Amino acid sequence: MKNNKEAFRDYLQLEKKYSPHTVLAYWNDIASFESFNAIHFEQENIDQVNYSQIRSWIVSLVDANVSNVSVNRKIASLKAYYKFLLKTKQIDSSPLLKHKALKTPKKIQIPFSEKEVDAVLVHLQNSTGFEAVRDKLIIDLFYTTGMRRTELIHLKVSNVNFASRTIKVLGKRNKERIIPILPVISSQFESYLLERSKLENQIDVDYFFLTTKGLKINESFVYRLINSYFSTVSEKVKKSPHILRHTFATHLLNNGADLNSVKELLGHSSLASTQVYTHNSLSELKKVYKDAHPRNQK
Repeated sequence: MKNNKEAFRDYLQLEKKYSPHTVLAYWNDIASFESFNAIHFEQENIDQVNYSQIRSWIVSLVDANVSNVSVNRKIASLKAYYKFLLKTKQIDSSPLLKHKALKTPKKIQIPFSEKEVDAVLVHLQNSTGFEAVRDKLIIDLFYTTGMRRTELIHLKVSNVNFASRTIKVLGKRNKERIIPILPVISSQFESYLLERSKLENQIDVDYFFLTTKGLKINESFVYRLINSYFSTVSEKVKKSPHILRHTFATHLLNNGADLNSVKELLGHSSLASTQVYTHNSLSELKKVYKDAHPRNQK
């Protein structure tokens, strides 16, 4: 018979449909608290604990210079576990009922400018060969669809519909969504597939984006690719696939797209997640307002 922790893992995998990486993170956080509790309170089972025990763990993490963001994530894992125990009637109340998350500084993600994106794409415009065609398509696809890095990595050839100019991606919690692609991107897809067909080996043939060895690309590969190309045109500290996703959303909002439409394109479950991108469009709005209003011109 499975214990509560194993049942919780199954719940995350089967009902919540979390990715293996996310499930492992939850599992490790809970195991870490179990270990702390066993050493400091001589109590191996964490199903029945009080908040003071959890508070002691938080203090030990902070003393060990674990960031507030990481501490909050670990506590979120515990909170989910106790919520599961409540749901399955294993406990009567959660020890984290009145817990307040540690304060964390708000990080403002600075998107690339249109000029910076154009500079990278122009640089690759007339390049030929498999790698150059692939790299340009990856950059353009991030910028014109706002898809996540993991969504791009797991994109399959069968997910691309040339007739309707759409792609089907698998987002967080295995939620599928359809994203339209621009005509200019559609033609790049065809050019890339032509170059791809010339590879000597195609091992991971089902996946759309491959390395020169015919293998599916991975997260570090995509990060290095984006960072490398944008390092030549931008002095921004962070140059990552997520910044391109951020850039996609910001440029859409700056050019009049409504928040709900951007939410659907990004695959966000709530509008609150999309609203983090509005600070940049607000800056653009302020600039237009300042330049256009007669009272300011005087």
